[in-house]
Amino acid sequence: MSRIFRASLWLASLVALAQALPPVAIVAAPDSKEAQSPAKDTKADAAKRRSDAEYYELYKVFADTMYQVEQNYVKDVDRRELMEAAIRGVLDKLDPYSNYISPNELSRFNTSVDGQFGGIGIHIVMDGGQLKILSPLVGSPAYEAGLQAGDAIVSIDGKSTEKITLDEAVKRLKGEAGTKVTLTVVHRYGGKRETVTLEREIIQLDTVRGERRNDDDSWDFMLDHERKIGYIRISAFSRETAHDLERALQQLEKEHLRGLVLDLRNNPGGLLKSATDISDLFISEGVIVSTKGRNAVPRVVTAKQPGTYEGFPMVVLVNHSSASASEIVAACLQDHHRAVVIGERTWGKGSVQNVIELEDGHSALKLTTASYWRPSGHNIHRFPDAKDTDEWGVMPDKGYDVKLSEAEQYQLMRNRRDRDILEVSHAKAALADRAGQLKQQVAPSANDKQPAADKSAPAKATAAKATPTKVAAKTDKPAVDRQLDKALEYLNGELARK
Repeated sequence: MSRIFRASLWLASLVALAQALPPVAIVAAPDSKEAQSPAKDTKADAAKRRSDAEYYELYKVFADTMYQVEQNYVKDVDRRELMEAAIRGVLDKLDPYSNYISPNELSRFNTSVDGQFGGIGIHIVMDGGQLKILSPLVGSPAYEAGLQAGDAIVSIDGKSTEKITLDEAVKRLKGEAGTKVTLTVVHRYGGKRETVTLEREIIQLDTVRGERRNDDDSWDFMLDHERKIGYIRISAFSRETAHDLERALQQLEKEHLRGLVLDLRNNPGGLLKSATDISDLFISEGVIVSTKGRNAVPRVVTAKQPGTYEGFPMVVLVNHSSASASEIVAACLQDHHRAVVIGERTWGKGSVQNVIELEDGHSALKLTTASYWRPSGHNIHRFPDAKDTDEWGVMPDKGYDVKLSEAEQYQLMRNRRDRDILEVSHAKAALADRAGQLKQQVAPSANDKQPAADKSAPAKATAAKATPTKVAAKTDKPAVDRQLDKALEYLNGELARK
């Protein structure tokens, strides 16, 4: 039986080899003219045959190794786990951006690429062993139901969330649009326990953000209303990012935009097309980016005149964590002198990954197939042995290199996180109600005698401690953002000259 099983493994390896290797030339019959005067073998043909034979032998080694492990290892090992480990071992020899996406990871990967999913519209975290809502998304089912930042989710569809993992919670909350999920939550303000049933919708992730929110919780993209300086922060490049950015620009145009800050700091990248579409919004002609690959046709993406937003000065903010698509946009606008780049040298990821479906779409391979180059033809990619003096990444314009200390970066990230957390109107109302209740608890009634002054102090102190405020949940003071300050200094100077 073991010989039959071993033979089947070998057969599988041979089938894989046959698929991997180029087709073998058909040999003519002995009495044909071709057989009588065969073509002379070249050195290249001989080398190719040796390479193919070596490849075949290596496949046999792999098949035999898998057989030995599966049959003779001290413990049973899941066959799929072995194969996935083997695949990851192969990809580990490549660059850090090529990887295998298992069936369990595929849904999360697609969400990050598409920027949308079926769900109720909340960001969740594990806090002190409890599953809590970090923030609802504007207009989502969770937002409309009044779920608030800081609410604890104690059960999902009647099943307790005690000891649940974050991945498991995400799986339970996500689902097809139109299906329902029931949550029991304990509200952060007031501690009220409530059970709500929500209908899932297609949730669009918010990748285009402003500096602050309006009263209706939408983003305000005008940073300085007096000088008409806009501010747009892009957190990732998903399928809808370019459309969302264009809507923000249209809104700013109605408000008579005169200058713009495009913040790409801490943006890890995303889709190449999203980056080229966004670049095309700001330049009317010329090369946006070019790509080159070993087995890919060289490609040059150029800008088109229609829909271009011009006639105002621009700044692009970047830092060390700005990568990939962020670098494409920053490099394009810098090379075309459309924007001044301010901040720090970017990450240096100048490679393009193709997503190749495996197992009929149940898993995938993200493989580096090409490199991209900025309009000037200069390199962006930082190779493993690259030095600081080498050419890679996107450098700030001369005189606009502004490095932040670790303490400044931490404070800025906390501040940005706090601004992204949405205090929905329901939460604001609940907070006001709670404050009113506490005030009534400590205020003397008209029939009561006025307490002595030295006895009233503890009651006031208790009320102050018990009253929850947004300030307590947020950072104590706004972060000092020297990079943004530099951007405003540049734009104010440009506007003054006009």
